Amino acid sequence: MGALCCREEPVDLDSEVDLTHFALLRSVGKGAFGKVRVVQHKGTKQLFALKYINKAKCIRMRAVDNIISERRLLERLDYQFIVNLRYAFQDDENLFMVLDLMLGGDLRFHLERRGCLDEDCVRFYAAELALALHYLHQNHIVHRDVKPDNILLDQHGHAHLTDFNIAIPYTEAKPLTSVAGSMAYMAPEILKKQGYFASVDWWSLGIVCYELLFGQRPFRGKSNDALKQAILSDPVDFPDEPNVSPEAISAIKSLLARDINDRLGYEDQGFQRLKVHPWFKSIRWQEMGTKKIMPPFIPDDKRANFDPTHELEEILLEDNPLKAKKRIRKNRSTQDLQGDAEQQYTFNPYTDPEYQIMDDRFLTFDYTKPEQNLNLKRQQQRKLQQQPSSAKSKKQSRHRDDYNTDSPPHSPAPVMSTPAHLRMEDPLTTLIKSSN
Repeated sequence: MGALCCREEPVDLDSEVDLTHFALLRSVGKGAFGKVRVVQHKGTKQLFALKYINKAKCIRMRAVDNIISERRLLERLDYQFIVNLRYAFQDDENLFMVLDLMLGGDLRFHLERRGCLDEDCVRFYAAELALALHYLHQNHIVHRDVKPDNILLDQHGHAHLTDFNIAIPYTEAKPLTSVAGSMAYMAPEILKKQGYFASVDWWSLGIVCYELLFGQRPFRGKSNDALKQAILSDPVDFPDEPNVSPEAISAIKSLLARDINDRLGYEDQGFQRLKVHPWFKSIRWQEMGTKKIMPPFIPDDKRANFDPTHELEEILLEDNPLKAKKRIRKNRSTQDLQGDAEQQYTFNPYTDPEYQIMDDRFLTFDYTKPEQNLNLKRQQQRKLQQQPSSAKSKKQSRHRDDYNTDSPPHSPAPVMSTPAHLRMEDPLTTLIKSSN
């Protein structure tokens, strides 16, 4: 009898994607209002990273715009040095984004574990990230949060840019003006509030290269005001140790040029100057772009390349552990659900119009079904067109513009067997193993 009650129900993998299509494995990360864990698709057995965001926290932190923007923006992207979106869906409590899995950990983790990285590694990562940034900027997207925490290595050691939460599309006709990002990596033009474009990402790349080489950032301050002043006016000084080549120093100085016209990487001319810069003379750019060059550092695949305390929190401290739940709200109006919600939740989410916005705009996405994705977008557009004009204008004034672009077909994610440190076993045993 006990075995019967615990037997897993069959899953219809041809139905619209939801959490039942995935086996939940390890927790590997935690953000301000979201968490990340490894999952395996039950049909293809492919491994992915599942980023899930609690709707209530998202509303309290006024992050609805950013999450919807990130979801839509990622649908437009598919590049070998970016952590690409593969699936997106939601239930009544969470928004889910299923992304390429990077088993090598982030550069912040490796910087703290290994100390300063050697110059060959930093040059290699800088070249791959330069290609990623150039791809984004060609698509008129600025990332605005390039830092070691947002650079992930795959199992082979290739670098990938992730976390597009504050990334934003731009046009040359209208400069961006909002102050966004992590201050230590912000370019002067952001802090001056005089308008900026994609130049800010190249400045951040310069800060990242400096930090990876020397274990510290070039601009520091005991307060935000002091840090801001240092970024705006302090010279870039380089420590005597560790010893790095003059070419590396020259490249970093050029990335940190306060005059954006002189900044390495910015616009097509700056990108061409970066490719022929002496520090990058050994890079075979065509092969680099197809991942044919062997990375100088390969992460250890016998241990978890992330902080194991994330899983300990999930085991011991999580009041509402993640599990697949049927949606109550789907296809029902907010009015219909208010009575249900009052009985089922101590916090009543359904009275908040932000929930309706998430329901309407955080569309299901399945990279294996491009036609289905397109149909959902068309349905959403028709629904918005049928709304009263006053309601539409109110929503548009409060939320980012819709991206009216057809997403390109994504290339299939590689099939991977489950590494030993991600397989299902007693969680505490797994945690102890990974920390040894």
